[in-house]
Amino acid sequence: MPFNLDFEPYRIKVVEWINITTRDERLRLIEDAHYNVFYLKSKDIIIDLLTDSGTGALSDVQVGHMAMGDESYAGARSWDRFYESARRYTTKEHIIPVHQGRGAERLIAEALLKEGDVVVSNTLFDTTMGNFQYKGVHFMNLPDPSDYNFRGNIDLQKLEEVLRREAERVKLIVMTITNNSGGGQPVSLKNLKAVRELADKYGVLLMIDACRVSENSFFVKHRDPDYRDRSILEIVNETLSMADLITFSAKKDGLNNIGGFIATDDEQLALKLKTLGVLFEGFPTYGGMAGRDMEAIAVGLMESTREDYLAHRTGQVRFLNDLLDDMGIPVLKPAGGHAVYILVDQLLPHIPPEEFPGQSLVVALYVFGGVRGVEIGKLMFPDAQHNMVRLAIPRRTYTESHLRYVAETFEEIKEKADCIRGMRITYEPEYLRHFLAHLKPLDDWVKRCSG
Repeated sequence: MPFNLDFEPYRIKVVEWINITTRDERLRLIEDAHYNVFYLKSKDIIIDLLTDSGTGALSDVQVGHMAMGDESYAGARSWDRFYESARRYTTKEHIIPVHQGRGAERLIAEALLKEGDVVVSNTLFDTTMGNFQYKGVHFMNLPDPSDYNFRGNIDLQKLEEVLRREAERVKLIVMTITNNSGGGQPVSLKNLKAVRELADKYGVLLMIDACRVSENSFFVKHRDPDYRDRSILEIVNETLSMADLITFSAKKDGLNNIGGFIATDDEQLALKLKTLGVLFEGFPTYGGMAGRDMEAIAVGLMESTREDYLAHRTGQVRFLNDLLDDMGIPVLKPAGGHAVYILVDQLLPHIPPEEFPGQSLVVALYVFGGVRGVEIGKLMFPDAQHNMVRLAIPRRTYTESHLRYVAETFEEIKEKADCIRGMRITYEPEYLRHFLAHLKPLDDWVKRCSG
């Protein structure tokens, strides 16, 4: 199967109409939304690149299996199919279902962590970080982007220094695969194997946040000569075999709108997680999901390992990344697995970090073109060293024409970059502030620049 696939490996059978808003309407809508695109209604978005989580299209096979959903509370047939697919995917014996990835994070935080503990990661995703912070856990992100092909790696030297220094406090090493907040970049199996060795040496559990492990495995296959002759599923299996426990949001490589699971071979840990799951998620044979969703995930897990699907999936990201790069828009390179990352500090260098330049770009992107992205910088992570805007591409949803429209919107942003100014926060919640924060522009630049 070629790395480049120049057309969609599917036919479109159902369409959803897009409401084309005007610029004047978007000026009013973004003000009403407190300049936070999470408050916007989906009907007011032209191209929605806020997230790839649960926003993609289902296949005809998934929809067909959903019709067979068994909604029994305990012991449903759909659970059996879900379990067998998840076991085949992860190689783990115990599968604990949850309503989505953050449900898995909540159970693990309750089961394994307490105030004062330390978690080390290549880069924690925002909800993982939020759940751990809620428990009073300290975290250390130690990314190592030095390998151009695998910029999602963890810094092994720094990791061992932390493990040696904080041996009693470090309870988890978390490898996020692919490294979402680090630019959607893949992790090499060489790096992961070294992490496994360090976890064994210091007696620390290794957790893999595996929601994009199929995409990661595609990069491994095409960038590591040792894996060229391996199937995607074989690489997924080898990757996940290194984990003591796995969290998985099925809203990503599960190709479903909702759902997820924890996987482990540790029977005692599994029993503890199931007990907590009954409290917070649901019975251990549904975990907050409907039977029809378990059916869709059972199919989606295997569909996500198709190389033609992954070639097109990663190809769309690379296509938009290259378009923007050719225009002179600074982007993270190489292109990641699920999203394009705009390097805002280079695009808007006149806006200081404390004025949230990433959020300014997000607002401009919506007002100028009706495109919704998300800030990954000082608003999402107050300690962030860099400001980026992520354009996450939903699976099997948009065509090349849609992505070209996004690039055209950036043409105007580039022309008016000097006009764009900063933002300030007028309200923020205690945790994960970017979801619910209220902001305002520092002056009338939004209206002024949109003319």
